[in-house]
Amino acid sequence: MIDYAWLIPLFPLVSFLLLIIFGKKIREGSSVLSIFLVFLSFIFAVLVLIERFSTVPVKHKWVWLRAGDIDISFGFEVTALGALMLFIVTLVSLLVHVYSKGYMKGEERLPTFYAYLGLFTFAMLGLVISPNLLQLYIFWELVGLGSFLLIGFYFFKEEAKAAAKKAFIMTRIGDVGLFIGMIILFWHAGSFEYDAIFRAIHTGDLTPTMITITAILIFIGAMGKSGQFPLHTWLPDAMEGPTPVSALIHAATMVAAGVYLVATMFPLFSASAVAMQTVAIVGAFTAIFAASIGLVQTDIKRVLAYSTVSQLGYMMLALGSAGYVAGVFHLTTHAFFKALLFLAAGSVIHAVHTQNINKMGGLQKKMKITGALFLIGTLAISGVPLLSGFFSKDEILAATWMNGNYVLFILAVIAAFLTAFYMFRLYFLVFTGEAKTKEDVHESPRIMTYPMIVLGVLAVVAGYINTPWFGTFLGDWLTKDVAFKAREAHGPFWIMIVATLVSFAGIALAYFIYGKKSISRDWAGNEEAPLYNLLKEKYYVDELYNMTVLPVTKGIAHVLRLFEVYVVEGIAVLIGSVVKGLSGIGSRLQNGNVQVYGTVTAVSLAVLVIILLYTGGDLR
Repeated sequence: MIDYAWLIPLFPLVSFLLLIIFGKKIREGSSVLSIFLVFLSFIFAVLVLIERFSTVPVKHKWVWLRAGDIDISFGFEVTALGALMLFIVTLVSLLVHVYSKGYMKGEERLPTFYAYLGLFTFAMLGLVISPNLLQLYIFWELVGLGSFLLIGFYFFKEEAKAAAKKAFIMTRIGDVGLFIGMIILFWHAGSFEYDAIFRAIHTGDLTPTMITITAILIFIGAMGKSGQFPLHTWLPDAMEGPTPVSALIHAATMVAAGVYLVATMFPLFSASAVAMQTVAIVGAFTAIFAASIGLVQTDIKRVLAYSTVSQLGYMMLALGSAGYVAGVFHLTTHAFFKALLFLAAGSVIHAVHTQNINKMGGLQKKMKITGALFLIGTLAISGVPLLSGFFSKDEILAATWMNGNYVLFILAVIAAFLTAFYMFRLYFLVFTGEAKTKEDVHESPRIMTYPMIVLGVLAVVAGYINTPWFGTFLGDWLTKDVAFKAREAHGPFWIMIVATLVSFAGIALAYFIYGKKSISRDWAGNEEAPLYNLLKEKYYVDELYNMTVLPVTKGIAHVLRLFEVYVVEGIAVLIGSVVKGLSGIGSRLQNGNVQVYGTVTAVSLAVLVIILLYTGGDLR
């Protein structure tokens, strides 16, 4: 079955092509077609995953271009990590497709929406089975295109158009780093293939300095896709797209691509202490930075968006602390509980027609299923014991401590406290207390609740696949065929105790402030307070970019425009004028007049004689 893994991304591509061509004719049937084809991808992904448990990595490639001794190939490769990602992406995508049938009901451009979902899913699936960096980069850019189309789906809204452009441009900045790093690796290793690059590291063809440079350049690409500081600003704005899109982007596709890239290139990163420390520091800072912003956000989707940025920081911290398994483990559990949270948020928005959490409240009474499932997701992301997020977050903390990154460990613990606090702040404001909306609130239809129930179950049980109770199955399987020795993240028992205590402390504080309301909500001051405004305005990073980067970029663009108009186009116009003038002279000379021909011949001979006299007859 693994030999047919190439069919997994093919089905969503077929969905995209059929809906783009025939979408207007089948209208409502577009959802059924798209769901069916993604379901086929999911079935194949499950079969590949099962077979991959007992086999070695499978790789098929064909030569695309050949230049001397250098071959550039394309194909597919199914590693343990790739098989896991195929399962996660197809499952979450399938559930989002089903959920969208209810959420997007009545949407005039429904076939286009499902077509874009198909393209997005195809791009991510193609990315995770790519056997080399060049093919990965092609699908990497397709993922960016898909996100641009989906974020800007409501193109008639200025906010959506601006968010789509922002996402496209910000991620392109990171992509430049990835592209340069990829070319440098090709230059030194003579190939884009992963195994050839890792072999060059092992044999010393790549110097330590070059390893560090290329690793950091590739990490810049990952920073853009995974919303790491300072390339994070596009991710919260991506909330302008339909909510199912947010679930897909934040759970299993675009933002996961950056973490997947670092995990795939882990042999490169692990060969450079500087690169590893860079990844860990950026991840830890992003985790606490984004968590602090989430404390005061009032848009339900933006709270979840900043939680995504923070959790991605956790994953990067794990990878930078040599916790390969911990990072991938958290990527897995996060995909399920974050997709659940976004779909539950969509269910709420679908019912109350607002995203402002201050206009919600008391929804647990009227939306019992959504409320219970949102609570499960909130408990999981907060790291409450026995739920999936508890196990994966504990491994990240253990990996950080065991690697000697004690300062980063403290930052991660603080971020864990903040996560529990702002997520339960969100839960209490939305689902408890008195209702603040006048809408006729009711539970979402089953087509929307069933996908959430599946994710709710996974948010509870997914963490057990890498616990001692199940023989640390995930870690043993992931590291069986990797090109490096992975570190097991089993730290001291007290780390688990600390992680549990900070989670419960965050929940308790949120309860007393927003649930029981026995503590003032003005913990950051009123809306005029500097601290509140600092957090509310996201540390003014966007404003800083608008004041510095934007004017410089516009200035450079203006200079380049002038250069193009007055130099490049000027030279082209000059050459054209000269050629036109010479052709005009030539055409006037060839007029059939013998006297003119004689004059030209005489002048030409005179010029030739002068040249001969001047050079002494030596024309060499």
